[in-house]
Amino acid sequence: MATIASITLDVADRTAADRFHAEAFGLDSRIRTRASQDPTSGFRGFMLALTVSQPSTVDSLIDSALTAGATTLKPASKSLWGYGGVVRAPDGAVWKVATSAKKNTGPATRRIDEFVLLLGVADVAASKRFYVGRGLTVAKSYGRTYAEFDAGTGPVKLALYRRRALAKDVGVAPDGTGSPRFAIDGDTGAFTDPDGFSWQSAASLPLTPSS
Repeated sequence: MATIASITLDVADRTAADRFHAEAFGLDSRIRTRASQDPTSGFRGFMLALTVSQPSTVDSLIDSALTAGATTLKPASKSLWGYGGVVRAPDGAVWKVATSAKKNTGPATRRIDEFVLLLGVADVAASKRFYVGRGLTVAKSYGRTYAEFDAGTGPVKLALYRRRALAKDVGVAPDGTGSPRFAIDGDTGAFTDPDGFSWQSAASLPLTPSS
């Protein structure tokens, strides 16, 4: 089964970006950075989502992200599906922190249950077929609306959402140009998918995020 080891974000200032990820979310090697000045404007077509156990943990992580320099795209609030909010990091990446629970069952923690990369794609069904051909296994699928793949032993889960629906979910306009400015670090080799999202071999990467 194909797996994802980490996500590499293109950032202008690696030191500042690495500090943000540590202070905001306490992330380890699941998120990496590399220096880049690739031009981009508008929605970059993806979202990084952290799933946690209860609303108080959502609030804790979002508060620390805002303290570390993030800006609010959607304030944390209850919804039909649970509780969550969306922020934009100083490097431009969009992060959502959410839970399916609507009530707290204990003190807030910093525990992240799932780290999910959501790609905004033009055709969910076509992209799903492409990734199945690359060795990923579908875990959930809702027609042409949404598809989620089994993470296997990897720490990052991949999901597909229609681009316009994803942009609406995170609270931004769907239009954008230029590079998405990130790469998926997996064990399937290097390739580019139908929507222009790039994969690279995790085996060729440094052992530490800042190396």
